[in-house]
Amino acid sequence: MKNYPLALQIWIVFAIITLVLGFILSFIFPMTLRDFFTNEIYSTIDSAQDIILNEYTMEDFWNENITNENPNVLEDIRSVNHVLIYGNNQIILDSPISTDFLDQIKESISKQEDNRAYYKSDLEDENLLYVITKGKSLGHDTYLVSYMDDSYRQDLVSTLFTKLLSVMGIVFLLAWIPALLLSRYLSKPLVDLESRVKNLSKNNWDESINLGRKDEIGKLGNSVEKLRKQLIRQDKAERNFLQNISHELKTPVMVIRSYSQAIKDGIFPKGDLNHSIEIVDNEAERLEKKIKNLLYFSKLDYISNRETIKENFSLDNLINEVVGRLSWNRTDLEWNVDLNPINITGDKEQWQIVLENLIDNQMRYAENIIYINLKDNDNNITLDIGNDGPHIETVIMENLFTQYNKGNKGEHGLGLAIVDRILKLHDSTIIAVNEDEGVRFRINIEI
Repeated sequence: MKNYPLALQIWIVFAIITLVLGFILSFIFPMTLRDFFTNEIYSTIDSAQDIILNEYTMEDFWNENITNENPNVLEDIRSVNHVLIYGNNQIILDSPISTDFLDQIKESISKQEDNRAYYKSDLEDENLLYVITKGKSLGHDTYLVSYMDDSYRQDLVSTLFTKLLSVMGIVFLLAWIPALLLSRYLSKPLVDLESRVKNLSKNNWDESINLGRKDEIGKLGNSVEKLRKQLIRQDKAERNFLQNISHELKTPVMVIRSYSQAIKDGIFPKGDLNHSIEIVDNEAERLEKKIKNLLYFSKLDYISNRETIKENFSLDNLINEVVGRLSWNRTDLEWNVDLNPINITGDKEQWQIVLENLIDNQMRYAENIIYINLKDNDNNITLDIGNDGPHIETVIMENLFTQYNKGNKGEHGLGLAIVDRILKLHDSTIIAVNEDEGVRFRINIEI
């Protein structure tokens, strides 16, 4: 059934539920009706007997004047017939009953222990419900037997059940039509959403998605709309990045080739061989860094879908190692490093990449000072890395950690996007804040 359209699935489920309920009711309802009318018939017989016993005593039935004046006194009281059995099976005031039924009554009397008991005839040609009430008359046991024909109950149950089936059939038909319309109504926005998502898969992102609903389907549509906008931004950023990165990769390659060709021809563009080779080396390092970031970002996509191997290591020692290696590139800066001895659990190589990218970013924009503070405040580990350089523009700040984002000074890179991705893999977060003088990056580390 899962391969059918959603509207048809909903309707089939509704139809099956109603049919199952109808099937169950077709068994329960007749039994309930039979029990109900059986109890009603016994109540009618009880009432008829109570009328007789409250108005007459057993001895009164010996008075011929009563029976002569009213020979039908025990018959047809609320459609209940009666017979009185006295002593050794002597029948008083006979009622028209069959011999088989009389034998069954006598058998019931022989087994009865309570003053009043309820029976049902098991004869093939007679469907009767009867009640036997035990009493005393002239020192002998006397039994008042009252009975009613059970065919009325059977006919009534059959009639009501037939009408119930008819009503249920009409109700089912009338319910299935709205159910079909409802299933189409519920599935229509999903069908529309499915066609929109197909368009997204084909890079057709121009048409907005607005289902005009506030329920779960509407929320799903809003989520897909956010995805559409994110894909548009991503596509635009990727296009811009590819255009700019191709230029940035082309530039160092062109410099390296031109300088190499010049040196080969005995020409030194920077005056002498050492300075010319230094330019080639710097451009090669720049090219290597950009390629490294591209490859590492792709590697993070692979790592994010697999369990990271983590170890316990000293974060303060790792920071000192990274600062020691990078600080010589900006010997003009003042480095204020205040680190509490703290161990964390994580991928040490990835944390090294985080520190290298952040510190390199600080060195690029710092004017005079770079500060690094590592603190443990009540199991809340924070790492602050900042500089006294220019503030980050608001427009850039909003997408600072987005991949392919155009950074300050118009440079494109993946450094901060790599930082954000690694920290998320370690359940940690990073924010950037413009201070009175400079910019501060704060990392909140999960223990």
